[in-house]
Amino acid sequence: MTRVDFYVIPSADPDARLTIACRLADKAWRQGMRVYLLCADEAQRDTLDARLWSFRGEAFVPHNAAEEDAETAVLLGLGAPPTGQNDLLINLTLTVPAFAREFARIAELVVEEPAIRQAARENFRYYRDQGYPLQDHRLPRL
Repeated sequence: MTRVDFYVIPSADPDARLTIACRLADKAWRQGMRVYLLCADEAQRDTLDARLWSFRGEAFVPHNAAEEDAETAVLLGLGAPPTGQNDLLINLTLTVPAFAREFARIAELVVEEPAIRQAARENFRYYRDQGYPLQDHRLPRL
């Protein structure tokens, strides 16, 4: 069954979610996982795309838009993932995606911004009520 990890980030800045998304994608990719970053909109995807190229000075995370190249290990998308891209879903939207069960793991990124925190609470309740195994991780300040 899909495991859901909630990463609680001690920041009110929604941009902190993108920093953690980059770190998680990098770590998972280095472990050989296929990663799908589900973005809320085109602007967020463009920002995340730029960040993945530069968030670490000595390296970058090879990635692509889901519509452009379904073979890349790290994909950024706005909807359902391509077939086979199902190791880790990093959910940057505020709702539980309909295709959540297709993944081995889901990462939900939570900051102290009220709308994001409230959406995370609703997502947590949904996952819990559906029987997903849940884990929370309290991250140190960025």
